[in-house]
Amino acid sequence: MRHSQRGITLIGWIILLVPVGICVFGIIRLTPIYINYYSVVKFMNVVANENKDAGTGVTADSLRRALEKNFNIGYIEHPDSKDIDIHHESSGWVMIADYEDTVPMFANLSLLASFHKEVDLK
Repeated sequence: MRHSQRGITLIGWIILLVPVGICVFGIIRLTPIYINYYSVVKFMNVVANENKDAGTGVTADSLRRALEKNFNIGYIEHPDSKDIDIHHESSGWVMIADYEDTVPMFANLSLLASFHKEVDLK
């Protein structure tokens, strides 16, 4: 009677689980960066909705101050409110967050995430 091997060996499990573990560790390290990004987007939308109907009283400085207040409330340290590009176009004011954030992985290996969000105040 012949016995055939069924299942996976210990070495097979190790070979399978190492890449999966590295990917899970990377996701865990990137999670705070993405939570921060979604907070930045939320506060940009809050400022846009608050100032949407303000008319001619809106200036770049007033938008930046409102954004800075929201960033302080939400403990947003990166990007700073000064890093958000606020300018006037023909259709109205535009806020652009364009930044990169890195997180260390192991030794000298880091993960880089690039973010770009544009919010119109029409």
